[in-house]
Parts: sequence; C-alpha cells; structure tokens
Amino acid sequence: MRIFKFGGASVKDANGVKNLAKVLQYEGTENTLVVISAMGKMTNAFERVVDGYFYKKEELKEALNYVETFHQNMLDGLFSSNHEVYNKVNFLFGELSGFMIQNTSKDYNYVYDQMVGFGELLSTTIVSAYLSDIGVSNQWLDVREYIKTDGSYRDAKIDWKQTQQQISEKVDESKLNITQGFLGGFGVETTTLGREGSDYTAGIFAYCLDAESVTIWKDVEGVLNADPRVFSETTLLEEISYTEAIEMAFYGASVIHPKTIQPLEQKKIPLYVRSFEDVTKSGTCVGRGKKITPEIPCFIVKKNQILVAISAKDFSFMVEDNISDVFKKLHEYKLKVNLIQNSAISFSVCVEDKYHNFENFYNDLKAAYKIKAYENTTLYTIRHFNDDAIEVIKKRGKSIIRQINTETAQFVIQEKLES
Repeated sequence: MRIFKFGGASVKDANGVKNLAKVLQYEGTENTLVVISAMGKMTNAFERVVDGYFYKKEELKEALNYVETFHQNMLDGLFSSNHEVYNKVNFLFGELSGFMIQNTSKDYNYVYDQMVGFGELLSTTIVSAYLSDIGVSNQWLDVREYIKTDGSYRDAKIDWKQTQQQISEKVDESKLNITQGFLGGFGVETTTLGREGSDYTAGIFAYCLDAESVTIWKDVEGVLNADPRVFSETTLLEEISYTEAIEMAFYGASVIHPKTIQPLEQKKIPLYVRSFEDVTKSGTCVGRGKKITPEIPCFIVKKNQILVAISAKDFSFMVEDNISDVFKKLHEYKLKVNLIQNSAISFSVCVEDKYHNFENFYNDLKAAYKIKAYENTTLYTIRHFNDDAIEVIKKRGKSIIRQINTETAQFVIQEKLES
C-alpha cells in the first residue's frame, strides 16, 4: 500500500486537479490511498467564514460567497454544467448553512472544526468526481469514520486503538482511495489535527496499513536546505534521517509536519517528498539511518516572533520557582516557545502568539516581574552550521540573542527594513 498526500497548492485551480490526475496515472493507481488538503488557500478562506460567523456578521455573507464562488469556478473548469458533482457540492454547502443555523455552541474551537473541515470535504469530492470522469476508478472515503480522536478541538489527539481498528477493517487496499487530510472524528463531531495536519493524516494511514511508503507531493523539488521564498540560493537534500527530519520540524521547517515522522519511524516506512510539477525527479527520501546528503547548512526561518526578557524586580536570581511560574503562564496563554535562554538574573523566551494572547500574558506578568518585549522579530535556526552560514544570517539585521550548540545555531534578529 502506498500513501500519497497532495496539499492545497497542488489543487489550487482546475489545471492543478488535472495535473494531480496525471501524477496518479504516471505513478499507477492500485493499492494507493490519496490524502488531499483543502484547495488553494481555502482553509484561510473558511477561517474568515468562522470569524464572520462569530465576530463580524457584516462580513459573513461576503466570506461565504467567496468560498462558494471559488468552488463553483473549479467545477466549471472541470465538468459539464449538468454533472452530478454540482449537486454533491451544493449539498455540502447546504450542510454548512444548516450547521450555522442550528448551532448553539459558543465554543470557538468546536465551531471552527465543524466549519473549516468543509474545505477538505469539498476538495476530495471534486477530485474524486474528476478522476471518475476521466476513467480513473476510485473510492471516496470520509476520513472522520477512520481516524478517531478525542475532543480536543483544533488540536485533536489520535485514539490509536479505534483508528487502527477502523482503518484495518474498512479500507479496501486493492483500490485507489481518496480521502481528506487534517480531519478526524469524535463521535459524530468533526475534529481537526492542527494546521498543516494533512501530512500527519498520511502518516497515520501509513502506520495503520503498514504501508510501503508515503509520498508528499509539493510545488518544490523536495526538502530544500532553505525556504526559496527567503533565500535566493537553495540546495535539494537528497536524503535525510528520521531524526534529522524531526529536528528540522521541531525548529520550524514547514516541509514536513512535526507529528508526521513518529508513526513512520516506528515501522521504518520511508517518506518521499517529490514535485508534482516534475514527476521524473526522485526528490528527497527520509528514512532510518540515512545521513543528510549533501552535508550542508540548513536554514529554518520563523517570522513574527516575540522575544521576551523577564527578570525579578528586586534584581534577585531567576531561579526554578520563577521560571516555573513563567512557564505556567506561557502554557495558560497558549504561547508557543521556540527558544529559551537564561542567565543568573534574566530569563528570555522567543514565542509566537498564534492565539493573540500575548498582551494578556504581558499584563499578567508585569505585576511581578520586569518584562521587556521585542515584537516582529525573526528566529533563524541553522542546522549543521559553519562560519559562512552564520555570516549570512548576521547580515540580515541586529542580533538580539544568539545560541549555539554542537549541531545548531539560533539567532533572534530584528531585520533591516527595506529601503
């Protein structure tokens, strides 16, 4: 069994869907399960729908019209006007409207999962119908019936026993299966696995099906040593180990989702990252015992960080009790910590404010501590650094904090403004 994952960029328009079909025809379609994300930037678009529903009623109609028009245009680019898929898509939008009318929950995270998940349901419905239309037989699966989770909405944890049972018993491994990434099921409710969770979905199916491989199809040649949107020169990494991939994901590399590697490593399932734009290229292989090839510095960039320096008001040491108190607050306000550095009298953390709670965190701590914040900073991490790589980062702006160990160098930078 092979697991393929296609992200939003691969199905951002009608030509993308047609190209996905060509990739499957080139690779073969038997014994294959395909995980597909929402189309293009539709997850962002559905998030605007949720925000409109909760906070900006005057913007809700426009946000809904945008996602409906997008999918209507997608259908028009792929099918004749009387195709049955139009009814299926209209039915899904009817379900969404029904939920918004009938819902009484004030829990944003719950409502988010019930609404945003329609992006994946729509994309897979359209792709499955197009494949059938061109003679590629396939079976559409509702992933919520297979991947079972707890009720931690927006960051659901996998119920591995239930999930293993459902996948083992229900997936017909002889067919081409089309299913959704990102989503899970908790009873009759929809859950999500966290942003970019479709990679993790592929890893879960691979683990439960003892798959021979997972392939993530992207708009880049494979895993690069740097983000081409940030660095003008990049190099393809032909091979990396599971351990290296986990390290890179931990530091924020966006090519592979942090949770994806663990289930694959447990069963020694290789992961390939390949280009859907050129299927003749072999891309990157992630596997056990593989060295990083070629051995060069790898740059990981996390923008929009906040560096916080915290010290005691009486100039006393920052000891375990203080640091424990700070971490409790970081957890309480859901601030993700990406770098820690402490001295005798100061404790510094580089955080990202995903849930817009930093102001409350700051106000809570300032009563007991001296606290200084540097907003809109960038965290650069260099794996396998050398002197030249460090100089590249130093030229990007003022270094507020630097931290170097045997394999990894990190810099929090206030970047130079473009003239």
